Amino acid sequence: MTFDCLTAPMEGADHRDIGGVQIDQARAGDCRVKRVIYPLGFRWSKDMKPLVGTDLCQHAHVGFLARGRIHIQYADGCTQEFAAPQTAAIEPGHDGWVVGSESAVLVEFDFERDTVSRLGMPADHRH
Repeated sequence: MTFDCLTAPMEGADHRDIGGVQIDQARAGDCRVKRVIYPLGFRWSKDMKPLVGTDLCQHAHVGFLARGRIHIQYADGCTQEFAAPQTAAIEPGHDGWVVGSESAVLVEFDFERDTVSRLGMPADHRH
């Protein structure tokens, strides 16, 4: 097996597994830099909704999709699809799932509760 730096353990990072998603994060100034590995077959409404208790993901995600494909659907039916290598800006109020035959790896920049305002994003999806 060859070494894969995208999925290898990150020295000095906090590691969590939530709903099958692997999250490694470290502080960088006021920001958290997170490597999020969404496994093949992951869907937010199936895997995270029971843990979080909201109908849709209410977190904004901004970063670089380094591997895989993810599909996003907002409450109004609007969709986005991201395929690596690509930047991603996902507004709160979405469902999301991995598409294709490999896990998705997102390198995300997160300001916790201030992500939306710090990055100038809308508080919810708008056309």
